[in-house]
Amino acid sequence: MSTTVSVLFYGRKSRVIRDGRIPIYMRVTLACNRFNVSTKLYIPEKEWSTSMSRVIGNSEEAKNVNACLEAFRMRVYDYQREIMLQGLPLTLDAIRNKWLGISSERARMLLEIFDQHNEQMKALVGKEFSPLTLERYITSRKHTHDFMKWKYKIEDIDIQKLNYEFITDYEFWLKSVRKCDHNTTIKYLSNFKKIVNICLKNAWLARDPFLGFKMTKREVERPFLTDSELQTIASKTFLAPRINQVRDIFLFCCYTGLAYADVKKLTRNEISTGIDGEKWIFTHRQKTETASSIPLLPPAIEILERYKDHPQCENEGRLLPVLSNQKMNAYLKEIADTCDIVKKMTTHTARHTFATTVTLTNGVPIETVGRMLGHRNLKTTQHYAKILDKKVSEDMGQLRQKFNKNKASDPLQQSQ
Repeated sequence: MSTTVSVLFYGRKSRVIRDGRIPIYMRVTLACNRFNVSTKLYIPEKEWSTSMSRVIGNSEEAKNVNACLEAFRMRVYDYQREIMLQGLPLTLDAIRNKWLGISSERARMLLEIFDQHNEQMKALVGKEFSPLTLERYITSRKHTHDFMKWKYKIEDIDIQKLNYEFITDYEFWLKSVRKCDHNTTIKYLSNFKKIVNICLKNAWLARDPFLGFKMTKREVERPFLTDSELQTIASKTFLAPRINQVRDIFLFCCYTGLAYADVKKLTRNEISTGIDGEKWIFTHRQKTETASSIPLLPPAIEILERYKDHPQCENEGRLLPVLSNQKMNAYLKEIADTCDIVKKMTTHTARHTFATTVTLTNGVPIETVGRMLGHRNLKTTQHYAKILDKKVSEDMGQLRQKFNKNKASDPLQQSQ
């Protein structure tokens, strides 16, 4: 296939106008095919040079017309380069369409691409994605649609119109109209950015609208229970059996680090003997499908023994009779009020408590904690784990003893 494009300019003397000027036309040739288009420029017939394809003379008009003709020539070559970089066939029609501003294909619409992504994700739920992940993208799609109706009064938008302004206005809408906090806003924008990345990787977009936009989350305080608060909850007996049940499941999560979704799906065959001859949990996190291996502590084993004959556990093959997350959190609020705990207690508080109070405070290395939590990198574990003043005091106490020991054994120090 020929890729040689030639551009020629000529004056059409047959279309001379009243003041003696003639129109200049441009001819683009590729592989023996050509198309002609008017430049909408007119010059006196005597000033046109057919051999040089340009206006002769040094007048200001001649210079301006020649500059315009050269700009037209370079635009044709730019279109040629664009077509080839996009991996499309270089044809005369493709160049003509670009010159005339005619799109060679139907516009790609943002929400259509979003819907296609969500349909593919739906087909992979249980294999590569969790139902909660799909739900987040469905919500993100709805927010994107609602934002466009609010800002532009449209149902969908051509992805070519996405720009930095669209992203910043979307951020403003999420925070002001939807009342999302900063980190929740960033989560929705991250979901939206995945759709933009699909467009970029398919070369449907030439420029990333997120370029220069900061996607940094703010550090937030993650509540966790202290050892004394854990003991208060464990020693408390509640009148309602259902509240005792929720308390036990919460404590089990505090001693294993399991998230709500993971403890709910935990089955009996996921408990087996570990390398040390003790009972371990061997499971995969529902959120990330990451393997998680957790040695069972005595309080966790006691709770499992307590519910081994529970009808729900026997019928479903589950380890614990876990209620819905909504009911769990409602009962946990009641438990916190009864135990005079002012912190916000949810099922996820247990995971933070395991990382901080149960493990790190007791000298378990952060790398080991991360493995038990099923994290892929240490940075994720650091978000959960807070080093308490107690642990800092213990570590510095050991260092202080080392300094005192060195001082006692140094004869120079003793002589002073």
